[in-house]
Amino acid sequence: MNSSNPTSSATTSVFIVEDSPAIRARLVELLNTIDDVRVVGEADTPAGAVKGIFETLPDCVVLDIQLIGGTGIEVLRAVNPLAPDIGFIVLTNHATPQYRRFYMEAGARWFFDKTEEFERIREALPFRRSH
Repeated sequence: MNSSNPTSSATTSVFIVEDSPAIRARLVELLNTIDDVRVVGEADTPAGAVKGIFETLPDCVVLDIQLIGGTGIEVLRAVNPLAPDIGFIVLTNHATPQYRRFYMEAGARWFFDKTEEFERIREALPFRRSH
């Protein structure tokens, strides 16, 4: 159950960047079971993600690699240099060693395989960025 005060400083805000509506819904359902975690926005395109992230300034972003009209690396490269304290959790069906290295070198803090590690998001949350 989430904190009763959604603006509490103990609450971790999360923005979801995922092209699949079914996976986004599953993520929201999972995140809603983690204490002190609140979903503050969702996007399915790189442009929508960057805009939404800068509007909400979340503590953490759950990021897919394949998006509508682009990729997650576009989002990471646009946001990380300007807001390096936002934690990026990459959650993908393309969890190859090459992608893992590529995204971690670009600034992601976690990299999980959707098929086998979906629930590991719990390990990364709650995450607090330094404001």
